[in-house]
Amino acid sequence: MTSEDVATDAVPGDGRDETENERLDRNWNEMLQELRVIQTGTQILTGFLLAAVFQSRFEELDDYQRTVYLCLVVTSILTTVFGLAPVSLHRALFRQKAKAQVVHVTDRILQFTMIGVALTLAGTGMLIFDFVLGRVGGVVVGVAILAVIVAVWVVVPRVIRRSHHIELRA
Repeated sequence: MTSEDVATDAVPGDGRDETENERLDRNWNEMLQELRVIQTGTQILTGFLLAAVFQSRFEELDDYQRTVYLCLVVTSILTTVFGLAPVSLHRALFRQKAKAQVVHVTDRILQFTMIGVALTLAGTGMLIFDFVLGRVGGVVVGVAILAVIVAVWVVVPRVIRRSHHIELRA
């Protein structure tokens, strides 16, 4: 969802008869549902990464794997921070008549959060397969995971959006 979508989410003739405030409330509630999913996933993945350092086999990681691991921990923590940021934003601006700004900024934050989730998932897959199968296996799996994420999260929605816009014009 882009900021343009947030501003013009109601499609003419879509059966909705809502005010600007009602639309903003609906958009905010939809974003909250997305945030709940992202927050749970990133917190679990961050917990897994933080706990991995305390496993006995962690000492077997080579320098490359340790560097990847540390980058993943930072990425995962930052992703968790971004995933929780809309809560702080909402708290700070609650009852300040700033719902439009909260919805707009949360849309941007969600985009950064999704990028962080994608990098963390692909990197974690890469690290695990690197550890188990070797460097080539790790890189192949990491790239494959990233390709699937791009296909499912970016390409498919854009294809659906284009076909939906074509149908609306017809």
